[in-house]
Amino acid sequence: MTRLSRRWRFVATAAVVAVLPLTSCAGSGSGSPGAGMMGGGSTTGPGMMAGQGMAYRQLTCSPPASLPGEVVRVRLSDMGMTAMGTGDAPLGARMVLRVSPATVPPGTVSVLVENLGWRTHELVVLPLASGASDGQRVPGADGKVDEAGSLGEASRSCAPGTGDGIESGAVGWVTLDLAPGRYELVCNLTNHYADGMHQALVVR
Repeated sequence: MTRLSRRWRFVATAAVVAVLPLTSCAGSGSGSPGAGMMGGGSTTGPGMMAGQGMAYRQLTCSPPASLPGEVVRVRLSDMGMTAMGTGDAPLGARMVLRVSPATVPPGTVSVLVENLGWRTHELVVLPLASGASDGQRVPGADGKVDEAGSLGEASRSCAPGTGDGIESGAVGWVTLDLAPGRYELVCNLTNHYADGMHQALVVR
């Protein structure tokens, strides 16, 4: 083999090796989302949770400029959905409820709920028994948990208090007087609790 032939063989081999990592990291070629992305539709643009395929709705209304007491912001979302959903959510759908801050002092607390998801949601404040953790309630046949002892809820679109649910892209809020203790904030529409919509709030 001549020196020139050996040189070209080396160049060709190097090119193949350089391409291998690119092809091994690519998808299957089916057009499906990569790891960490769920569901169809566009998951790009402002408001997407990076790397999780979470497309957020733009809010269509705003709460009052100020709310009484400590303000707890709750953000609701649902993964893999980019069109407004109707009917009951299926079991196994990825839904998220995030509370910030998760610890507040006792007294007047305003819970501000932003529905950044594509389905209607709500927020119910339930007491947590001593030693219990959020997510341990067992939904009934209707896909909902027992609301006994509820301290209140935000379930009206662009308004305070109780209603028919906070529509996609809307906000709702409720102001409560909370004693020291642990509470569970939940969305209690059918299957939403089982699908992950719960988080603890500590008052101390």
